[in-house]
Amino acid sequence: MEASTTTATIDPVERIAHPSDQDGRWEDLLAPAPWSGRGWLSGLAKSAAQLLGRGERNFLIDAAMLGMAALAAVITAPDAGVPVEATGWLLAFPLLTLGLLATRGMYRARSGLRFLEDVRTIVCMAAVAAMAVTFVRVLYGAEPYAAAQALRELLFAVVYLAAGRYAVQIVDLKLRSRAGGGGRTLIVGAGRVGHLLATRLLNKPEIGLRPVGFVDDQPLEGEETPGCAVLGRVSELAMVVEDSDVEHAILSFSRASHDEVLTVSRQLHEMGVSVSVVPRLFEDIPDRTSLDRVGGFPLLSIHPSNPRSWQVKVKYACDRILAGLATLLVSPVLIGIGLGVMVTMGRPIFFRQRRVGLDGHEFEMLKFRSMNDGPDPSSAEALQEAFDHGLAPGGVEGKDRRTKLGTFLRRTSLDELPQLINVLRGDMSVVGPRPERDNMVPLFEQSVHRYEDRHRVKSGITGWAQVHGLRGQTSLADRVEWDNYYIENWSLWLDLKIMLMTVLAVFRDRSE
Repeated sequence: MEASTTTATIDPVERIAHPSDQDGRWEDLLAPAPWSGRGWLSGLAKSAAQLLGRGERNFLIDAAMLGMAALAAVITAPDAGVPVEATGWLLAFPLLTLGLLATRGMYRARSGLRFLEDVRTIVCMAAVAAMAVTFVRVLYGAEPYAAAQALRELLFAVVYLAAGRYAVQIVDLKLRSRAGGGGRTLIVGAGRVGHLLATRLLNKPEIGLRPVGFVDDQPLEGEETPGCAVLGRVSELAMVVEDSDVEHAILSFSRASHDEVLTVSRQLHEMGVSVSVVPRLFEDIPDRTSLDRVGGFPLLSIHPSNPRSWQVKVKYACDRILAGLATLLVSPVLIGIGLGVMVTMGRPIFFRQRRVGLDGHEFEMLKFRSMNDGPDPSSAEALQEAFDHGLAPGGVEGKDRRTKLGTFLRRTSLDELPQLINVLRGDMSVVGPRPERDNMVPLFEQSVHRYEDRHRVKSGITGWAQVHGLRGQTSLADRVEWDNYYIENWSLWLDLKIMLMTVLAVFRDRSE
């Protein structure tokens, strides 16, 4: 198989099955200082880490949180004026909730940290459990307080479970970010995709997979990943796995034949190493997939979102409603910033620039002015320089010309507020790919892989790329990749998730 020359999408990396249930040492966090005399705690944590996998650990933590939630509901019941139900019903809700969470894969080995996804699952499954218990109680007896009791248990359970998950993920992130943290991962195939995969894993330790090297008979010349060397040939696989203490392997593209790759996969399984596969056509595989069997032959069906569907039209209608409400809500802020711009820089208040959105449609995007007059930041020389370095044009325009107010507006993203007007006009959406300048789009369409695909939807005030730090002077190819992932996996939940992440990003990163 030839090494692919295309850019890998992010999601195959995010969906790789986790190699081990112990990517990091919990006992290191619990270990006492040498002088504390509490060595038993370290030993206990070490034993627990050896006995419990990640799934078992999460199950026990969720069970403990549900127990605390039930206790809190009982203690506060008199103050709420609600009697405490029988012990059997009190236990039924947490047990059913745990069972439903298990059916949703919450206790399977997974890669990445997915707090918002976990919270959504917790809310849905806890609500189903509460409704089921209430239905049975009302069906088989006179239970006037059944609904009130179930609602209180639901609220306590969601809060406690979410808090427990957040604490666990903070610890996991700390462990995975440490030097040497994460499951030791071997990549079979040292082609372009293999090296790109290794780079992504090294740059995102929170995924929990730490590449230790490659195995390939014919590694691609000229490709290198710092800290991740070719460790041997496929015939030396067993020795490499043993010497490098490999826990997980990823089968990437190589020049090996089908039979050779199949032999490698079986050999890895025999050695107790979990395996993931980078599929062909990986760039067109969205999150929504289904696996069917036709006479024992596996068929993977893909279900990307349709940018022309009625759901997307509903999204655009909701955008205008949301933008109208937001404009009314922040109108005092808009007026205050407008007056500030007028006082510090004079007229005009808005910075206007031609951008390209849905289906190549050009529109005039609005921002509050943040710079004094000066040389044209959109000059061909400045834009070409940014493009030659693989960066999206940006950053150049703010050099040495920002006012103090403009700097504040940029850091807090308040300069973007006038784009609510663009949303009301129908030029933009609240969430979507950021629009690019009209004079640069033709160049990017010829030079950046799948650049034109991002014009399948309306441009957005915020987007999937922006909430992952791809703004300012960052790789344009990476931005396009994340934008296309958003389009192919769009859902109303993803939009809500991006808006929540945008709010967090504004408070977390003031450097933009």
